[in-house]
Order: sequence, then structure tokens, then C-alpha cells
Amino acid sequence: MVTIRLTRRGGKNQPFYHVVVTDSRRRQGGASLELVGFYNPVARGKDTALKLDLARIDYWRGKGAQQSERVRALVSGYRKSLGREQGQSPAAA
Repeated sequence: MVTIRLTRRGGKNQPFYHVVVTDSRRRQGGASLELVGFYNPVARGKDTALKLDLARIDYWRGKGAQQSERVRALVSGYRKSLGREQGQSPAAA
């Protein structure tokens, strides 16, 4: 089964996660099929905390890929934040 999940990168006390599409039987840090985003839980200032390629995530979900619980929550929040940003743009203009 294909899974969309987080894989940890970064150093000690500096977590950084890649959102990857991979075979669920592979180990957590192993080879992946595709990198579809990243998550930086300790982002400060102008650093980007979350960036996802929603088109690719939707593509893989259409092919039957399952999301981990954490990725499901991140994608949901990201979609909501994009909706707020797009909704506020015309009012600001």
C-alpha cells in the first residue's frame, strides 16, 4: 500500500520533516516515491512552516494512497489557510 507520511530530517533538537509518498512497507527514512512538501515545526520569523503540493497529494490519494493521521491534519489545516488567504485578497484590494 502507498502511504503519504512524514520522514524526519534535521538535527538534534531541530526537527524538520519531509512529506513523502512511499510504500508503507519501507522503513521511515528509506527511499520514497515522491517528495510532496515539508513541515518545519520550529519555524521562526519569515521561515515557512509548511509547504505542500496539494495537486500531487490529491493525485496520489486518487490512486489509493493513504495519509498518516498527522499528514491528514496538516493537509486539512493547509487547505483552510489557503482558503483564508484567497478569501482576504479581494477585500484588501
